[in-house]
Amino acid sequence: MRPIAAILADSGPMDLLSSFARQLTERGVRVRGLIQQHDPDMQLVDVHSGQTYAITQNLGPDSEACRIDPSGFAEASMVLRAALAEPADLVIVNRFGKLEACGTGLSAEMLAVMAEGVPLLTTLHAELLEQWQHFTGHAGVLLPADLEALHRWWDSVRQG
Repeated sequence: MRPIAAILADSGPMDLLSSFARQLTERGVRVRGLIQQHDPDMQLVDVHSGQTYAITQNLGPDSEACRIDPSGFAEASMVLRAALAEPADLVIVNRFGKLEACGTGLSAEMLAVMAEGVPLLTTLHAELLEQWQHFTGHAGVLLPADLEALHRWWDSVRQG
């Protein structure tokens, strides 16, 4: 099975990603990456260290502008770059979103992970499926939001 996968889900399956990362880590797999958490603002959590990175900014109660904080993404991107240096067995990225579809956000780091051949797992909204396929060169596989499906994918990737 291909080492690039996205969980196709309309709402972010972050609990699923957290459980999967924890289970693989318990099996001795070097899992690295970022999972999104709302507490109450959006932040990215390093799956290895637990360190958090704020990715939203307070623009005031009347603001309708995008609250995404580019500096938070830049800081969190170090986690993904470090995963390449270690190296990791699996890199998880919270999601392939609108920023990544436009070539910003964590897209450069995701491309670097794929270029190195490190297995990559992310999540994806159906509205970005075409952009995801273009981004991966149609090399990615789509997975349901199901823990058993994730384990089957991982086992097939490990068997090569």
